Amino acid sequence: MSSRTCLVTGAASGIGEATAARLRSQGHTVIGADLANADIHADLGTAEGRGELVARARELTGGRLDAVISCAGTAALEPPTVRVNHFGAVATLEGLRPLLAAGTDPRAVVVSSVASVHPCDPAIVDAALAGDEPAAVAAAQAAADRGESHLIYGSSKAALSRWVRRTAVTGDWAGAGIPLNAVAPGTVVTPMTAPMLADPDVRRIVDAGVPMPLHGHAAPDAVATLLTWLTSAENTHITGQVVFLDGGADAVLRGDSTW
Repeated sequence: MSSRTCLVTGAASGIGEATAARLRSQGHTVIGADLANADIHADLGTAEGRGELVARARELTGGRLDAVISCAGTAALEPPTVRVNHFGAVATLEGLRPLLAAGTDPRAVVVSSVASVHPCDPAIVDAALAGDEPAAVAAAQAAADRGESHLIYGSSKAALSRWVRRTAVTGDWAGAGIPLNAVAPGTVVTPMTAPMLADPDVRRIVDAGVPMPLHGHAAPDAVATLLTWLTSAENTHITGQVVFLDGGADAVLRGDSTW
């Protein structure tokens, strides 16, 4: 297996940390990005942070990448979540696409969520897909003001999944030979979810919303394994997919309704 140069956002903890470790164990060069404790320090909730990510990635790689794995995200039920989960992820993939185009067997994947199939706020999703960040944040604030903050996270991930589906088949991606996919985990035991899962009452709510009949909650390594394969040279034809790594939650929640 030849060594590849990979960039992982959210690399300081959780799924991103596990993915970076797995790639390094396979002999690949990994550039990690996060708020701290990473090769690149950048806040993807801001335009400045997104620009810093792309500029530093270009400096550190000489202008070429073989894989981008976008894991950075937040589960906070507040309007700024839309900035990180959707706009930060999209800016990462769009901003680094020219570096991928210069790479060898380039691949990209982003972490969505099974929450993308939960009820969402169409105003948030539509504004996000229109690329209107102020409108999307305003819609998220409106949801919070009417007591529906729980819709914000799922809406940010629904928009992201739909963006992947639309974008993956375009000339800039499929036409350039770059597979682009999303992975939608169920409940993963990470520092982000640990406080919720530690509270028995909250855990029951989480498990009701994300029923996982196969093996229950996942470890970050389980997601890292799939992310690593999707961005390997072996993946030649899978693109535009939202792959649910959720212990069966999507099948329980939606059954065969998508078919």
